[in-house]
Amino acid sequence: MNLVWYRKRVHINKNGGRVFLHIGAADHLTTVLVNSTPAGRHKGGYTSFSFDITDIAVDGENEIFILCEDSVKNSLVMRGKQSERKESHGCDYTRTTGIWQTVYLEYTPQSYIKSFKLYPDAENCSVTVNAMLTGVGTLTCEAFYKGKSVSKTVKKNVSDTAFLQLDLSESHLWEPGNGRLYDLKLTFNDDTVTSYFGLRTVRLDGYKFLINNKSVFQRLVLDQGFYKEGIYTAKSDSEMLRDIELSLSVGFNGARLHQKVFEPRFLYLCDKMGYIVWGEYANWGLDYSSPKSVDAFLAEWGEAINRDFNHPSIVGWCPFNETWDYKGKKQYDALLFTVYDYTKAVDITRPCIDTSGNFHIKTDIYDVHDYSYDVEFFKKNYERLVTDGELYEHVLNDNPGRQKYAGEPTFVSEYGGIKWETDKAFKAWGYGKDVKTEQEFSERYCGLTNVLIGNEKMFGFCYTQLYDIEQEQNGLFNYDREKKFSDKVYEEIKNTNVQKAAIE
Repeated sequence: MNLVWYRKRVHINKNGGRVFLHIGAADHLTTVLVNSTPAGRHKGGYTSFSFDITDIAVDGENEIFILCEDSVKNSLVMRGKQSERKESHGCDYTRTTGIWQTVYLEYTPQSYIKSFKLYPDAENCSVTVNAMLTGVGTLTCEAFYKGKSVSKTVKKNVSDTAFLQLDLSESHLWEPGNGRLYDLKLTFNDDTVTSYFGLRTVRLDGYKFLINNKSVFQRLVLDQGFYKEGIYTAKSDSEMLRDIELSLSVGFNGARLHQKVFEPRFLYLCDKMGYIVWGEYANWGLDYSSPKSVDAFLAEWGEAINRDFNHPSIVGWCPFNETWDYKGKKQYDALLFTVYDYTKAVDITRPCIDTSGNFHIKTDIYDVHDYSYDVEFFKKNYERLVTDGELYEHVLNDNPGRQKYAGEPTFVSEYGGIKWETDKAFKAWGYGKDVKTEQEFSERYCGLTNVLIGNEKMFGFCYTQLYDIEQEQNGLFNYDREKKFSDKVYEEIKNTNVQKAAIE
């Protein structure tokens, strides 16, 4: 049977308020019982959820029972990079079932702040707060920068939802490399919530991606969020922080958080470090040729957007990755239309890529995946973008008619994947022709990357990948996050990454 269960006894003291059980993420169908009474059920392996257990909990000892059911063979269950086989293979890895993010209890008053969305306005030095509330009362919002109050607003007799604008007395922009964060305090009657925000805006301008109205070339690396010991779960903040630091150390300024919804703690660290990321979903395993996929996808994807909406490090959304034919059947185009429109309705502040790589239907950005390993051939693929504003059919995945480039902002969101074997326990896997020496690795990496940095109509790149995962040994570091190459090679990679891009 494809299930796991958990049982824990906990002491609860309600003190006249409400009690919520929060589960950061559990894969895939989760049922919760408190004192043998159903508390709720949640479908989806990647998003956070909670249940109000006030009425079924008692003061004193309580028994919490959690059941998780999962099957990667179900065509309406998304698995991401978890292998559909018993063993890992290619670019799919060890499977995960059950709880993989933090479980905790939250106590609130009867009137409380359910959630809130933040809309920073860098140009006008303000932030709008949209708070969702339970009860009726007075809402106070106050912003601080390095401990100093820079704005405060009070609104009386509010309920359900409230909008407040904080006009900030000081402007400190959040930008790549500088995670300048404001602290935020919200008080609704007896409930107080502390949080933070970054003052930044993102928008597209022709071929350029602008952050605070400045063209920023996105030097991204693919991060899959796998850990040698915890698989999906990092042991600590320091393990998550290590990945960001490794990326920055070789000249990247951000990452595609690939085929997984990353932990809020990881995103918090990205926010602090000024590290730009793309929010994605783990769509692999879904039968995206079926109309049923719309219902299966939308609920989970909506939860991901709403949970992570306030993170300044997230500069765009990418719900799908490589929607190849599913068992010989083409993708259901209405799925991509619907999800794109839904994403833009929920979040008007960020661009959306419908499906990274292929097959684009409706998108703000036209990204491609290209694992060509010959530098001159790779360069030729993108010269036409500059000279004629077009892309070769090779770049369109050799599928004429399946997608058409219409002049959208462009970047190569997967390339490289150069194999360099370090773990003999696996039969190593990577992309393209193998390199024989460290110098050959460096020359290929730098050659391919220089093509993209030098293209005046490219706003970024994303190299595959930051670290090895099991048999996929094409990372810049190994699965333990230790160095694979000499310091000379890392210096050459960094010098290539940090050079000024043509579009900047």
